[in-house]
Amino acid sequence: MRLNLLLCFLCVSQFINAQYSISGSVFNEKGEILKNTEVLLRSQILKQSTKSNQEGKYQFTNLSNGEYQLILKRASSEELFDVIIENQDQIVDIGFSSLTDNDSVLDDLIINVESIKSKIEKEGFSVNVIETKEAGVRNIQTNELLDRSVGVRVRQSAGLGSSVEYNLNGMSGNSVKIFIDGIPITSYGPSFNLNSIPPALIERIEVYKGVVPIHLSDDALGGAINVVLKQGVRNNLTASLSYGSFNTWQGNFSGITRNDKSGFTLKANSFYNFSDNDYEVWGKFVRNTQPNGRVEQVRAKRFNDAYKSLGGQIEAGFTDVKWADQFFVGFNASESYRDIQHGLYMSKPYKGRFEEADAQVVNLTYRKKNLFTQGLNFNVSAMYSKRYNVVNDTVKWNYNWFGERMKDLNGNPILTNGGGQQGETTIQHSRREIINVRANLSYEINQNHRFVLNSLLNTFSRKDNDDMKSVIERQFVDDRNLNKSITGFAYEMKAFERKLKTNIFSKYYKQKIEKIRPTIKKIDGIDVRVNQEYNNEYDYIGYGLATSYLVTPAVTVLGSFEKAIRLPVDTEIFGDVGENIVENNSLQAEVSLNYNLGFKVGPFKINKHKVSLGGNGFIRDTRDRIVLKSSTRVNDAIETMPYENLQSTMSKGFELELMYDFNNRLTVFANMSKFNTVRNYEFDAKGNVNPYYNLQLPNEPFFTASGSIQYSIPDLMLKKSVMNLHYGFNKIAPFYTNWLQSDYFETPNQFIQDLGLSYIFPSHKFVLSFDAKNIFNKEVYDNFASQKPGRAFYVKLNYSINKF
Repeated sequence: MRLNLLLCFLCVSQFINAQYSISGSVFNEKGEILKNTEVLLRSQILKQSTKSNQEGKYQFTNLSNGEYQLILKRASSEELFDVIIENQDQIVDIGFSSLTDNDSVLDDLIINVESIKSKIEKEGFSVNVIETKEAGVRNIQTNELLDRSVGVRVRQSAGLGSSVEYNLNGMSGNSVKIFIDGIPITSYGPSFNLNSIPPALIERIEVYKGVVPIHLSDDALGGAINVVLKQGVRNNLTASLSYGSFNTWQGNFSGITRNDKSGFTLKANSFYNFSDNDYEVWGKFVRNTQPNGRVEQVRAKRFNDAYKSLGGQIEAGFTDVKWADQFFVGFNASESYRDIQHGLYMSKPYKGRFEEADAQVVNLTYRKKNLFTQGLNFNVSAMYSKRYNVVNDTVKWNYNWFGERMKDLNGNPILTNGGGQQGETTIQHSRREIINVRANLSYEINQNHRFVLNSLLNTFSRKDNDDMKSVIERQFVDDRNLNKSITGFAYEMKAFERKLKTNIFSKYYKQKIEKIRPTIKKIDGIDVRVNQEYNNEYDYIGYGLATSYLVTPAVTVLGSFEKAIRLPVDTEIFGDVGENIVENNSLQAEVSLNYNLGFKVGPFKINKHKVSLGGNGFIRDTRDRIVLKSSTRVNDAIETMPYENLQSTMSKGFELELMYDFNNRLTVFANMSKFNTVRNYEFDAKGNVNPYYNLQLPNEPFFTASGSIQYSIPDLMLKKSVMNLHYGFNKIAPFYTNWLQSDYFETPNQFIQDLGLSYIFPSHKFVLSFDAKNIFNKEVYDNFASQKPGRAFYVKLNYSINKF
């Protein structure tokens, strides 16, 4: 009798250590289900067994990429197969290595491998999954990877280390939340950002737009970016070092080792970044004022923009033991130094203004699948962090873009108005303490029904102190506390032979804002120091739905909706001197109705060709949107701004993405996104006419397009080597930087092109890469017309050892 074994490789939740599950059905040549058939799976560190159920189905979960043996046992035979799980979409014919009964020949074995990317993108949410395998060996920052993804625009104020803002389908700023393995990145401190995490340490990046699943438990009204770090348990070491333009150095190291007998696992990683950021700037926003008051445009190098950051993390614990899939206790430390070249606009250059920061984080992680009973999964992560930063601004002279002191008609240096570069002199210290606890409990009744409960608790306290204030003034400094909790519940269902997938969820938000201000009060005629407390508490309920339907194996329709909430964060409420932000204690929470409707087609395979296409339309109907206030004055010398609420805004748009592959040698990606975000109210709350009704919000790039081409050449110069050639581009249409919509405040049309190559040596331990960015030296702008680097060159060396 001939047996046909159909195996479907599917992926499971990222909250467990595994990246994949193996599931399928066992049947004979007549298509009859084979019940109670024993199936075993084993590797060097794993051995599992199960039996096919009444429907002939079986499943193995909690699996990482790697090599396994799959064994099918019958009463009179045993079939053994070598199986390799790889992180890519493919259909592979796999043979067996031995048989004990020649009458049971398994000659029609097809293994369908569905990547995590494909599985996540078909769950109903509007989501992109960015894989980092190739980027890990190139001179590409994590933010650059994101910027090339459809519907994503990364807004960076200047060069390496400058402030970054993310725009997803017209929603930006703090409405877009960043996570590392489901933990908000804000807990790690400013030194630890997405550019601090090299792609070589990242398994994938998940970008959810508008509608966010509850496991990413934060008030991510505009969307969420979740960086999933590599979780492999094999012993390995990786390291890289790169050098490039503007004296830019970047290095990273990571390693993991596991004792197969005890399960004890040790992980460590570190990073280092440095750049002078002394690139040229030019154009209408770069001007010097002469002693006679005449203004001239100049071409100059940035002279006060150096950046340095370094950090490391170590975690110790156990993996794949009876009582835990993962248990880790870890410590993370990082620090950074950043010169500040100018304020929100480039009109006035600074010299001698800088910011220093450091952070220490202690964390605990526990994950267990099938806790107490089959189908009950639990994971919890807790984190305590102490963050410290200081902004130093004590230089009293005005400077021009050549780094020279400005002088009056008599040749005397011109002093600043307040004694510092941005205002009054300051050496402001900020101390922050953060506690973040996230717990997730899920119960899978069967393969088609699952319940999920998720909870987040975040407490934040901040105390500022300025060395330039008098002793008495420093005794009257506010204490600021911000607490929030978010609880989510979801029901996930699969129906119609798992073609229909539905996720229904609800979220409860609660926030408490507290400010304690010391003051003097007369009591019985005597001045007494007392504390005035300002408290505000808010709670909100949100809900949503995400669904997808597999029309054919290659065509999926997706739709999602969420009433989303976004609570104001500490920098928006309390201000941030280092980021030029003024406090605003009256901010209200954002509330938005977010809609997505999209499709994914493919991949279609014709001989050696493979094509896939995806698209999504979206609406964001938002009340009390929190934005950085835009100027309505004909004056670009403004250096600080508060955040404010906009009564109502409406965003509508669409995005498209195309992928083509030829013979796994030539790969082409292209995408575009267009949206329009306008003030959606004709009269304000007091009945006054809104002069900006139906106008596009300023400082929002409303049309972007990007693409890339990669060509691989195997066995070039050396056998088993691979040469990869890369080309990429980004297109950003002009946009206004304030409400006036004057040509003067419009950024230029931007078309930025990059080239690169990487050479993988035969041992696959060494990879050498070279990248040329912005090869035609175009003017590039993001936030408030702050110019980014022009042409730049970088070289990078990667080294890795696996299974040491």
